[in-house]
Formats: sequence, C-alpha cells, structure tokens
Amino acid sequence: MNRELQYMFVQCARVWIPDTEEVWKSAELTKDYKNGDPSLHLMLEDGKTIEHKLDPKTKNLPYLRNPDILVGENDLTALSYLHEPAVLHNLKVRFIDSKLIYTYCGIVLVAINPYETLPIYGTDIINAYSGQNMGDMDPHIFAVAEEAYKQMARDERNQSIIVSGESGAGKTVSAKYAMRYFATVSGSASEANVEEKVLASNPIMEAIGNAKTTRNDNSSRFGKYIEIGFDARYRIIGANMRTYLLEKSRVVFQADDERNYHIFYQLCASANLPEFKALKLSSANDFLYTRQGRSPVIAGVDDAKELCTTRNAFTLLGINESYQMGLFQVLAAILHLGNVEIKDRDSDSSLIPPNNRHLTAFCDLVGVTYQDMAQWLCHRKLKTATETYVKTLPRLQATNARDALSKHIYAKLFNWIVEHVNKALVTNVKQHSFIGVLDIYGFETFEINSFEQFCINYANEKLQQQFNMHVFKLEQEEYMKEQIPWTLIDFYDNQPCINLIEAKMGILDLLDEECKMPKGSDDSWAQKLYNTHLKTCSLFEKPRMSNRAFIIQHFADKVEYQCEGFLEKNKDTVNEEQINVLKASKFDLLVELFQDEEKATSPTGHVPGTGGRTRLSVKPDKGRDASSKEHKKTVGCQFRNSLQMLMDTLNATTPHYVRCIKPNDFKLAFSFDPKRAVQQLRACGVLETIRISAAGFPSRWTYQEFFSRYRVLMKQKDVLPDKKLTCKNVLEKLVQDQDKYQFGKTKIFFRAGQVAYLEKLRADKLRAACIRIQKTIRCWLARKKYLRKRSAAITIQRFTRGYQARCLAKFMRRTQAATIIQKYQRMYVERKRYRQKQAAALAMQTILRAYMARQKYQALLREHKAVIIQKHIRGWLARCWYKRCLLSIVYLQCCIRRMKARRELKKLKIEARSVEHFKKLNKGMENKIMQLQRKIDEQSKDNRSLNERLVGLESSYTVESERMRGELNRLRGAEEDAKNKANQLSSLLEELERLKKELSSTQKEKKTIEEWAQTYRDEMEKMVSELKNQNVSLKKDKDDLNKLIQEQSQQMTEKMARAIAEETQQLETDLNEERSRYQNLLSEHLRLEEKYDDLKEEMTSLNVSKPGHRRTDSTHSSNESEYTYNSEYAELEEGSRTTEDVTRGIDTSLTLKLQKRLTELEQEKQSLRNELENKEEQFQRARARDDAEFKKARGAELEYESLKRQELESENKKLRHDLAEMRQSLLGDAATGAGAPGSPAYKVLLDQLNASCEELEVRKEEVLILRSQLVSQKEAMHHKDEKETMTEPSVYAADVSKLKDADELKQAYVGLKDTNRLLEQQLQTQRRTYDSEVESLRGELQNVKEENNRQQQLLAQNLQLPPEARIEASLQHEITRLTNENLELMANDPTASRETRVIILRRMVDLMEQLEKQDKTIRKLKKQLKVYSKRIGEMGAGQTEGQTSPGQMVDEPIHPVNIPRREKDFQGMLEYKKEDELKLVKNLILELKPRGVAVNLIPGLPAYILFMCLRHADYVNDDQKVRTLLTSVINSIKKILKKRGDDFETVSFWLANTCRFLHCLKQYSGDEAFMKHNSSRQNEHCLSNFDLAEYRQVISDLAIQIYQQLIKCMENILQPMIVSGMLEHETIQGVSGVKPTGLRKRTSSIADEGTYTLDSILRQLNAFHSTMCQHGTDPELIKQVVKQQFYIIGAVTLNNLLLRKDMCSWSKGMQIRYNVSQLEEWLRDKGLMTCGAKETLEPLIQAAQLLQVKKKTDEDAEAICSMCLALTTAQIVKVLNLYTPVNEFEERVSVAFIRTIQTRLRDRCESPQLLMDTKMIYPVTFPFNPSSLALETIQIPGSLNLGFLTRV
Repeated sequence: MNRELQYMFVQCARVWIPDTEEVWKSAELTKDYKNGDPSLHLMLEDGKTIEHKLDPKTKNLPYLRNPDILVGENDLTALSYLHEPAVLHNLKVRFIDSKLIYTYCGIVLVAINPYETLPIYGTDIINAYSGQNMGDMDPHIFAVAEEAYKQMARDERNQSIIVSGESGAGKTVSAKYAMRYFATVSGSASEANVEEKVLASNPIMEAIGNAKTTRNDNSSRFGKYIEIGFDARYRIIGANMRTYLLEKSRVVFQADDERNYHIFYQLCASANLPEFKALKLSSANDFLYTRQGRSPVIAGVDDAKELCTTRNAFTLLGINESYQMGLFQVLAAILHLGNVEIKDRDSDSSLIPPNNRHLTAFCDLVGVTYQDMAQWLCHRKLKTATETYVKTLPRLQATNARDALSKHIYAKLFNWIVEHVNKALVTNVKQHSFIGVLDIYGFETFEINSFEQFCINYANEKLQQQFNMHVFKLEQEEYMKEQIPWTLIDFYDNQPCINLIEAKMGILDLLDEECKMPKGSDDSWAQKLYNTHLKTCSLFEKPRMSNRAFIIQHFADKVEYQCEGFLEKNKDTVNEEQINVLKASKFDLLVELFQDEEKATSPTGHVPGTGGRTRLSVKPDKGRDASSKEHKKTVGCQFRNSLQMLMDTLNATTPHYVRCIKPNDFKLAFSFDPKRAVQQLRACGVLETIRISAAGFPSRWTYQEFFSRYRVLMKQKDVLPDKKLTCKNVLEKLVQDQDKYQFGKTKIFFRAGQVAYLEKLRADKLRAACIRIQKTIRCWLARKKYLRKRSAAITIQRFTRGYQARCLAKFMRRTQAATIIQKYQRMYVERKRYRQKQAAALAMQTILRAYMARQKYQALLREHKAVIIQKHIRGWLARCWYKRCLLSIVYLQCCIRRMKARRELKKLKIEARSVEHFKKLNKGMENKIMQLQRKIDEQSKDNRSLNERLVGLESSYTVESERMRGELNRLRGAEEDAKNKANQLSSLLEELERLKKELSSTQKEKKTIEEWAQTYRDEMEKMVSELKNQNVSLKKDKDDLNKLIQEQSQQMTEKMARAIAEETQQLETDLNEERSRYQNLLSEHLRLEEKYDDLKEEMTSLNVSKPGHRRTDSTHSSNESEYTYNSEYAELEEGSRTTEDVTRGIDTSLTLKLQKRLTELEQEKQSLRNELENKEEQFQRARARDDAEFKKARGAELEYESLKRQELESENKKLRHDLAEMRQSLLGDAATGAGAPGSPAYKVLLDQLNASCEELEVRKEEVLILRSQLVSQKEAMHHKDEKETMTEPSVYAADVSKLKDADELKQAYVGLKDTNRLLEQQLQTQRRTYDSEVESLRGELQNVKEENNRQQQLLAQNLQLPPEARIEASLQHEITRLTNENLELMANDPTASRETRVIILRRMVDLMEQLEKQDKTIRKLKKQLKVYSKRIGEMGAGQTEGQTSPGQMVDEPIHPVNIPRREKDFQGMLEYKKEDELKLVKNLILELKPRGVAVNLIPGLPAYILFMCLRHADYVNDDQKVRTLLTSVINSIKKILKKRGDDFETVSFWLANTCRFLHCLKQYSGDEAFMKHNSSRQNEHCLSNFDLAEYRQVISDLAIQIYQQLIKCMENILQPMIVSGMLEHETIQGVSGVKPTGLRKRTSSIADEGTYTLDSILRQLNAFHSTMCQHGTDPELIKQVVKQQFYIIGAVTLNNLLLRKDMCSWSKGMQIRYNVSQLEEWLRDKGLMTCGAKETLEPLIQAAQLLQVKKKTDEDAEAICSMCLALTTAQIVKVLNLYTPVNEFEERVSVAFIRTIQTRLRDRCESPQLLMDTKMIYPVTFPFNPSSLALETIQIPGSLNLGFLTRV
C-alpha cells in the first residue's frame, strides 16, 4: 500500500461499505488502519460500531468517501473518488437535498424523473442557456441542446441527441424539451412557423404512440428519431421523423392497470360531440380493446381536452377536417372490430352471428360489405401449386386473425400519420445541416420477456457499443491534444453479444430461417438455438427448468426470454383476403392506407392449419402465383436493417447523450430508491463511463487553477514566475508516485483519488494554520484578560485603602468633635436653667404690677367717658342708617342694570352668530372676562372703601376715647366737686346708666356691621374665585377646541395627501403599463414591417432572377442601395406596379393573414394610444392637484419675495442712475472734445454700456422669475382660499356636531365663520394691493424690455457696418440719446447734474488710461499676427508690408468684411427646391456618419436643419412639401437604422436628433403649454399654417422604436461582459476558492487575456454615457437608458447565479457586493443616483446578502424573510438549495432550514417565475426639453454638402 493510501485510511476517515437495503452505507474509521490488519473498525452514521472483515485473498479496502466540498457536484467526473457509491450518493444528494434532477457524467447528462412539474423549462430559462458554454451553467437538457446547436454551427457537422432510459424515466419529456429549445432559439426561416409544426407533432405522436403502463402514465411504445433540419443561417426549415418497433400487440391486449393507446380513450371521451355521432362510440368500458387493463382513466388527465389538442395539432400540420374525421373513423372501426364476437360452429370452424351490431358498424365505417368481412374473418384461402382452397378457421384462430387485422390496420394508420407529419414538416429550402433527437426505449427486463424486449435490448446493445467507442475516442483525443503518454484503456466490448444476435447463424438468422420452414414452431427454434450456441458462446445460457426459453448475458444484466410467440410476432401474418376486402372499400382513406400493400402476406405464402379442406375450390391465378413468390421481410429483419441505418446516421453525427433515470417504481415525487437507481445506472452505461474515466486521468486542472487552489501548500521559495514550473516542483514533493499525475500542455492530469489526497493535505494545512491562529488569538485574549484583571485588582486595592484611611480620619474627627460638643452642651444647660429662673421671677413681678394698674385705669375709664361715648354713638347710628339706605338703593340699581345687561348680552350673542368667527368670539370672551374683572375690581374698591370707613370709625372711636379719657380726668378733678355737690349724684348715676346701655347697643351694632362686612367680603371672594375658575375653564375649552381643529385639519391634510399619493402611484403604474403595452405593440408592428420588407425584397429578388426578365441597368445595383423618397404616392405606385410579380411567389393566405394582423395591430395601437392619452390626462390632473396641494406651503415666502422685489427695484434704479450719470458725463465731455468720434472713450463707454445691458438682462430675468413666483403664489393663495371654503365647513361642522350640548360653542363656530369671511375680504384687499404692485413692476419691466430691444436693434444695425462706421454710428446714437436725457436731467436738477459730471469725468480719465494700454497691446498683437500670417501664407513674397507702421495697421483694415444687409431679417428658415429633397435626405441622414462629420457638429444640428426646412414649407403654406419632407425623414431614419442598427453610435445619434426634432415640433407648435420657456424671438418662429400634432405622435413612435433598438444594441454589447465581469472574474483576488471541476470545464475566474472584467463593464458604460452626452441626448432620456442598462446587468447576473451551483458561495457573495458597490460608485460619479438604476440592482444585492448571512436558526430565517423582499420565494429557495461550501470549514444549508423558509414565505403573493425577464424594457417617456438656441444663429457647416439650402 502506497504512502498516500496509508495516509488516507486513518482515524475519522470515511468509507463506503456494501449494504443490502441501501446498496452502500457510509461508515467512519474509529482507529487507523495498518498494513496487514484483517479488518477495519468502523462506526456507522447511526452510532453503531462494527468490524468490517477484509477479503483475505484480495485484501481490497473499502471505497473512500469524497470530501464534503465535492459532494453535490454538477459533474460526476469532478469527484476525486470515481466509483459506484460516490456516484449514487452524489445523485441522491442533488436529487433529494438540492432538488436538482440533472447531473453531468462526463459527456452524459443524467436526468432523474422528479414526478413533479418543475418551473425550469420556461422561455426565460431557454434564454438564459442560449449562447452559454455547456460547462458554464448548471446541468440541464437545454445545455445539451445548446451544445448540439453550437457545435452544428461551429463545426459544420450534424448532431444527434440520444435519449434513453426505462419506461417512465422521462425520455419523451426530455426529447420534447430539447425540440422546444431548438424551436425557440433558432426560429424558422420562413413565415410558415415550422418550429410550431415541429412541436405540434408531439401531441399527435403521443396520442397514437403513447399509452399508460404500470411504470408510466405516458409511456412511448415506439422508438423515434426526429431530424430537425436547418438552413445555412441555422434556422429551422423542416423536420423528418423515423419510427421504430411500434408495440402493435397493445392494440388488442393490455395487462392489468394499463391502457391502450391514448387516442382510443380520447375518442370515447368525446363520443357525445355532434361530429362523432356517426362513429357510434360510447364509454371506453364498452369496448374490448380499451377495457382489458381495467384502468380507463388517468388521474389528472382530461381525455376530451387532449383530443382537442390533438385535433389542433393535426390542423396546424395541414391535415384538414375531412382527413381527421377519416382517421377517427378508422380508429372507431378498430374498436368496433374488437367487439365482434366469434362463436364456435364446430371444433374446426367458427361463425359470426348475423346482424352483429359491431361488425355492421365496422363495415359502415370502413365502407365494405358485411358478407365479405364476415366470410373472411372465419375463413382463410390456401394456395397450392395447382389449386386454391378456402379453409374454415376455429374460433381461436379466427379471433387471432381478427386481432391481427386490427393490429395491421392500426400499424398502417400509424405509418400513414407519420408519413403525413413528415410531409407537413418538409420544406423546399435546401437543408444545410440537421440535429437528430433519438427517443428510444431503454434496457428492459420483466418477469416474462418476449420478442419486443429482445428487440429493445438488441437496440440498446448497439447503442451501448457506439457510446463506449465515443467515450473512449474522446478520452484518447484529450490525451493526444495535451501530449501526454497514454495506454490503451480496457473497457467492456459488447461485440460478442451483438454477434450472438445478428451474425450469421445468430439468433435473428435462425429465427428468420425457422419462419421460412412450413412447420416451424417456437419449440423447434429453441432447440436450434441450444444446439448452435449453448456450447460455443459463453453469453448464451439455457434455463434449468425450461426448454422453451433462453438467457442472454447483456451488458447490463442477464435476461431470460420466453420463446413462445417469437415466430408469430416475427412473421406478422395477416389474412390476405381480409386485406383485399379492405382494398375494395369505398372509403378513400382506407384504400390509401393499403395502396402499397405487398401481395404476399407471409414469408411462405400460406399458414399451416389444423382443419381439412372446404368444398369451395378456386383455380389458381398465374399472376398472383408469380407475385406470391416474393416474400416480404420479417419484423426482425426489418428492425435490424432500420437499426443499422440508425447507427450509420448516428456514427455520421456528433452524439450527445441523455440518460433518464427512474428514481422509484411508485411515481412518488422526489423519492429515491437506491436499488432501482443503481440498476439503471449500470444498465444505461453511466457507471461504464465512470469506469473508463477512472481508468485514466479523470481529474484535470489548468496550471493557474491548481496554483490558485493549492498555493497554501507552497512555500515562498517554491513560487516561481513560471506557474507551470512551480506546479511541477510542488507536485513532485507532494506526490511521490510519478504515475499518479501527468503534465499536459495546458492541464495537469490526476489519477482517481489524488485530488482528494491533495484536498486532505490542503485541509490539514489550513487546519494547522487555523489552530496556530486560534492559539495565538487565545493567548492574546488570555493575556489581555489577565492584564485587565490585574489592573482592576490594583485599582480596587487603591480605592479600598483610601476608603479605610478616610474612615479612620473621620472617626478621629468625630471623637474630638463629640468632646467639644459635650463641653458646650453642659455649659448651655446650666446657663439655660439659670435664665429660666430669672425670667420667671421678673414675669411674676410684671404681671402683678400690670394687673394693679389696669384695674385702676378701667375704673377711671368707666367713670369719665360715658357722656362723650353717648354723643358719638348717636351720631354714628344716624350715619349707619343713611349708609344702609344708600346701599339698598345701589343694590336695586345693580339688579335693574344686570337685567338690562343680560338682555343686551343676548342681543350681542345673536349678532355674534352672524358677524364674527373664532377671533371675535375670543375677543368677546376676553371682553366679558375683562368686564367681570373690572366689576370685581369695582366691588373690591367698594370693599376697600367700606374697610376705610370702618378704620375711620375706629379711629374716631379712638379719638373719642382719648377725649373721653381726658374728660374722665377732668371728671376726676370734678369728683371732689361732686362730693361737695351730693345733690347731683343721683342724676349723674342715672345718666351714667343710660350711657352704659347706649354703649352696649352701639357695640352690638358695631358687631353686626363687622359680621355683615365679613360676609360680604367672603361672598365677593367666592364670586371672584368662581369667575376665575370659569375663565380658566373657558380658556381650556378654547385651547381644546383649537387643538381639536388643528388635529382634524392635520388628519384631513394627511388623509388627502395619502389619497393623492396612492392615486398618483396607481395612475403612474397604470400609465407605465399602458406605455409598456403600447411600446410592445410598436415593437411588434416594427417586427412585422421588417418581415414584410424582407418578404418584399426576397420576392423582388426572386422575380429579378427569373429567366426572361427584362435586363437590369448596370447602375441598378448602386441605385438600389439608395432609398428613393419621392412621396408616399410614389411608393404606392411602385408597389402597385410590382404587385403582380410579387404575389406570384407569396402565399396568398399568408399575405391576407399579415394584412389582417397589421390592421388589428393598427386598431389596437390606436385604441391604446387613446387610452394612453386618457391615462396621461388623468395623470396630469392628479399631478396638478398634487402640485396645488404642495403650493399651499409657499405662502410663508411672500414676505421674502417682496423684499427681493424691492431689492431688485433698488438695484434697477441704481443701474439707471449710473447709466444717466455716464450719459451726462459723455454729453458734458462732448463740448470739450474728449468724446469726439474715434476717441478711445467711445469704446470704453460702449463696453460699459454693453456690460450695463447684460446686467439689465440678468435683472430682467430675475424680475421674470419673481413675476412667475408671484403669479404661482397668487394661484396658490386662490386655490387655498377655495379649498378652505370647501373643507373648513365640513371640519368645523364635525366639531360642532360633537358639541351639540354646548350652545355657546355653536355660536362661537358661527362667529368664527363670519370672522373667516372678514379675513377673506382683507386677503382680497391685500391681493389687489399685490396686483397693483405687479402691474407697476410689469410697467417697469416693459420699459426695461423696450430699452433692451432698442439697444439690441442698435447693436444689430451696427454689426452690419464696417468696424469704423460701426463705432462711429453707435457712439453718435448714444451721444444723441444721452444729450436728450442730460437736458432733461439738467432741467430737473442742475446741481446734481454738475456733481454727476465731475464724477463721470474722473472715471473717464481712468478709462482712457486703460484704453491706451489696451491699444498698445492690440498693436503689438496685430503686428505679431501679421508676421505669422506672412510666414505661413506668403513665404516667398516681399517684405514691404512689414515696413508699415503700427499706426497704419490700426487704421487700415486687413480683411474688410462686407456682411450682407439681408441677414438682419433672417427668420431661421431654410429654403430648398422640391427636386433637392432627395439630396437633402441623402446628405443629412443616409450618408451622415456620427463618428466622422457629426462629432464636430452642434448637438442636434440635423434636427434643427430639418425643422428649419419644415418651417419654410409651413411658411409658404405648401402642405405637399410638408408631408413629403416628414415622410422622407421618417423613412430615411428607419432605413439607416435597419442598415446600421447594430452600431450604438448611429442609433444613439439618431435617437438624440429624433427627440430634438420632436421637441422642436412642440416648442414651435404655437401651443401655450410648450411656449412658456420661449423667448419673444422664438415665439415669432412658431409654425403658422399647419398643425403637426399627428406627426408628433408618429415621430414619438419612431423615437420609441429607436430607443428599443438602442436598448437591444446596448444589450448585445453588454451581454458577453456581464457574467464574466460580475460573477466569474475575481475583482478581489484570493477571496474565492477554485473547486475541482469535471470533464466540462467552467470558465475560469482567473482573468486571462480577452476575459471581461468589471473594469470592462465600467469602461463600456462610460463609452455609452459619453457617446450619448456627445450627441446631446436629453438628460432624462440618459437616465432611462442607464436604468435599463443596470436592470439588464442585474437580471443577467442574478439569472446566472440562480443557474450556477458553483457561484453560490459565501466568497462569491462578497465579490458580487463589491462589484455592485463599484457600479453604485459609477452612478455617483455621473450624478445618476436618482435615476432609479440602483433600485434595479436590489434583487442582486439581496441575493449576495443571502449568500453571506447565517443560515441555521429560526432567527436567521426570520432575518432572511425580512431582508429578501425583492426576491421571490422560488429564488430564495433556489439560492439556498444551490449554496455550496468552497472550503471544508463552511457548512451546507440544512433541508429543515429551507423548509422553514418555505413555510414562512408561504403567504407571499408573487409570481412563481424563477428567473428575471431579461427582455423586459421599461416604458420610455420623452419629457419636453425646449432649446434655448435661436434658429437664426445656426450656421450650416460646409462638410454637410448642403449648399443648395438658402437661408431665409
């Protein structure tokens, strides 16, 4: 065992071991294998441990498993280990996990039947595979078809596609899809729709040749080989079909659960149709031939609909209704014949009962007599040398004869249909090449195998031999091309088996010989086989338990054949008299079926029978006797000859193989049975292909790919500049055995298993590198974590120690503080106790002394103040009564005033409802609050006055008490007198008592008054608080109402904005759809026109080439290349002259169809145009409403615009003032001579004047802009007022309806409404003010405009004069004008005029100095110019002119220019003669080259010239000239596009000019909508006589066609670059890994010479963009083109990504995202980010993100579903299924995760289409883009050769 093998069988290595259930089972080594070990210790995938014993003799180790990154490869030959388990596992993984049914196996395409309809056969898939290399896309039947088509065109060699497989494996479907691909890609060479006819043959052949079997519901019971013919341009011109070995026995017998041919059941299912009543059919269960299988219905198949499809196919192939009914009549007759019951008459004879219903129906249908058919169904005619006898037949033989006749009729019908199908598919065009599609049965083996299985397996032996030879030949060619040594590969040769069957004395030879024997039988034939081959051939065996069977060892398996029935099926005997009866039929179709019937019906001329002679004898016919000697060929002989012809055809072509595999026997969708799959893989030759590949060098790498993949195994010193030498040196070190690899010219060839060995070395190296990286990273992380912990610990320690120190210091401070606090606390307590005692003693003394003093004082007070108190109390009572009366009167007045105020308030409220709005209500409420506040203030003022009165009363009481105290003192003095006057004591006592009573009553009244004042104060405070609360509530209600109104208005605004946005979006969508439909119809119309022109030219060329035609002039060929554009009438006349010749070769029906189709398209085009106009009107109205809504927001800019206007007015006045000063200074200087003619001051002043005029123009434009803004603001305000009057009542009404209970709020609403009207009146007043200001501005602007026009006229007049006269005239005019203005200024203000003159004089001095300097410079430059001109133009002339002084050079003109005076009236028109129209079109359109002359032209110059010519035709009112000019222009542009439509520059040039011509027609149409941006001069150039709106639509359609042609041209240029640049090329080197590839090499991702990269795409995009910009294409149109470009890039890239498994990886996702970012950067550089191009790349971006995101958990699934919104469910699932790891460290996407994604995306409503439509073109629009170029300033270059045009 070599070192590599010992290195592979180590622990954890995985191997394959045999298994009875799964064929092969995977296991893993649990310990290393050492050389000599008798067994291997393995662990199965379920965890079970076993010991696998090795064969002690061979010591063969089990098969090794491939690395995981190789599992699921597109090509089985890419597997490192090529053996049966690897192939089976790879197919299973692709089929079950990835849902991929196609896989390459070298040159073979393995197709597994999914038993489910897959969306991978649409037109988009066909377009994706078209033009691609076979290895560049995922395996597909379309890839095989494309390879065949490409090789046919490239190698000029016929091709064949051989489709084989078991019944039910999908052969017919694969062949059908291959033919569909050819029909779609190539098209047809004529209008006869040959490709449709080729496809229409499929339903016919399936109806008459397919049937339901136990293995397949649509099994082909015949083999067919279809040759699809192509012409020299490789377009389909016809087809031819050859059939092999129809299973005729199925017509009369079907096994259980099987059916007869589909056509019988289709007829029975449609028996109730009126046209089928004569067929006398009924249910399929009523006929013997259709009920034997007891399964008349196929699930999911409607036989009635299938019959409609079959009939439509017959009609398409030219088989009319009468023939179809004839065919159905024959088929119905066969069914009735099967129901004819034959009964026994005796043991040797039989009979048919008279008036048999089914036989009668049979005879009526086929047109024969009942007696003849009944006679010969039960009898047979025998011939001898002398006589002819009629012999009766037993019932069994008669039944067999009836069935034989049925089979024979059906076979004849089958051949007739095939013949007529071929006639329909044939064509008169010479066939250049063909592609054959062989749909033939695969190897078959059943429990009972008969003659049919023998022939089928014989055919497969021949095909397998051809396949083996072809595979061996390809291997040999590859080795020879790479110049590597090779040895003869041993492969299985099945020539001995073929010799056993077809050689002399072979099985077929002995069978034919036995058929010739008079008494030959199956038993005697079997004995001959035993005697001949049993001992001589090892491939022939005899069964042990049977003498009527034999066994043949085929290449696939041993098959046992039963000899019973071989002779009968080989003879294919039919009763001759029955055939004669049918030939004598009155049914023409039946006679046609048997017209070529051979006379002899059997090889021997008679059939041995068991019965005796009959009574009837007939004399022999000599002629018939002679013909009876001609023996027809047996079935075996015919099949052998046809098979040999097929093999000769296949050997003369390049074959392509498709092997169909049936995954299970139960027709379960995506269910894989390993046993059945292995059996078929062995039988179809796939494993033989693997074995041949494995015997040589199956793995092949280019040197660059090997270097990129295994660079990690090389050291830096091993890398050399020569990659080839580097690979050699590395391989010699890695692989010791030199026989394991070979070095070719461009590739390295490896033996089987070496790639896996290298992959293991690479994985180990990467794993070691990963471990080292992980080790270093982990060390770094651990050290970083340790340092972080250490730093944290030190920090914690530092903070802890600081905290402890702070705690200790705090404790010490607290201890010291506590001691001090205790000292002071004790001192404070003692001092407090002392002070309390001292204060208590003092308080007691004070209280006692005060009490004694008060007692004494009270006594004196009571005695001496009584009188004074009584006096004052009485006065006070009188005043109180007066005040109470006054307050009562005031209260009554307040009540009456309040009543009147309430009445007045009601009146005011009623007026408020009709007069004022919210503002007035708020003002009323504020007034009310202010009144209430005022009332509160008044009442508080009264309260204060009362308080003041109370205070005054108290003060009077105090004064009185003081007075009484004095009086008391006086009384005390008088007390002594009182003692003396004892007699007065009693009276004084009484008076004192009375005074006490009055004092007490006075105190009570005082208390009552105080209580009333307190009550009144409380009531007023309560009222004030209530009023405040009411005020707060009213304010709150007001705020709530304002907030509610604002919210509702905001909601209404948002709602309306959303509704408008939705409606606008819907209208835009509808408009785009209608545009798309309309533009598609235009493209279809253009295609039909081109076809019509091609047909016309072709028929014209055919008529020209006819013999006897008149001689053509020698200049005809040159003139023919030029297009004659006289007029439409000339074309019609020429067409009418050639109609007679053309129609001779054109199919009349085809012409009528084309005309009808053109009419329909025109009508549909007109209707779509009208609908498009309606949609555009709706869109414009919606946009106008939207603009009006958005203009409301511009009201805030009015103030700014007003300020801007004032600023412009001030600057304008300043400019006028400066101009007036200059004029005055000029007038003042004129007197002194400074401004004399010829002085430099004139030039300076003229320059200043021009600058002032330019500045005036700028200001005029600003005024115009301001005016437009004011007008728009005026309209916005008007629209806002209208909308407010419309919307506000509804909003406010809603608010009022919500507040029905609040009556005052309703009144407030009405008041606010009136306020709104008042505000509206104010707004109208303000608007009138603005209008007056605008009118004043208009007046000023008109004055400025008149001044500017006058200056322009002056300059135009001056330009026509010579230079000296020009300056003199202009200055003279200026002097005159300035003089007049100066006089006016002096009359107005002489002082200001003098000051202005001084300033101007100073400025003129400075200007004159500058002018002198400029004159010197000009003299110097003119001198140099003259010197240079003499050197160039007058090399040999004298030098006299050089002596001229500089002064003379200034005064004398060098080249006097006389400008014609007529040019001052040039109107921007070009006049041409009618006969010069052809020359104009030829020079300006047909012969103008964009890359030559047109590069230096003004952008759009041809369009301007054509429009100026059109303007002159309109000016002279010549409608014929206008019509012919426009027709010629349109036809010429169409012709130049047809001739050079693949040149991007030409198409772009004429797209730009067509759009410019269309814009000119709009700009100068006179329509106000297009004249907004015109100057007054441009408005004068508008068309005056004709309305060309209809021609504008025609030119718009032409522009659409040119745009579509531009897109197609651009797509053809970009298409080859996209896949290579966006997917295959590694923009970021080293990210993507190269995986091992198989026989079909994919395009390398390494950029070689000629390989397109992303830079190539960007350069091409730059070229497109610069070309369009150079041609003056509208910016909006450029944006649409760029958007279409990016859509094509994104769609093609995504489609290829979805069809390439090798591109779906993480690294490729990174590459795609980088490439997309580069495209976005390009958009950003060009300023095109807003054109919508980036959005078209969104599906591609999301697909790239999908490749890079995690794909494991449910959260990942949710993220994917929310991220991939631009991708469909089918695309997401497809990407996940195709995701392929490039390295072993990546993981595959699990099936459960994909199912989770499907479950989450189940509710998405989207198209099931997988690929994006790369042919989709966005509808184009041409926004109006007026030109500022004046027509009168355009100059026509002489290079255009348009000298015949006259400027008008």
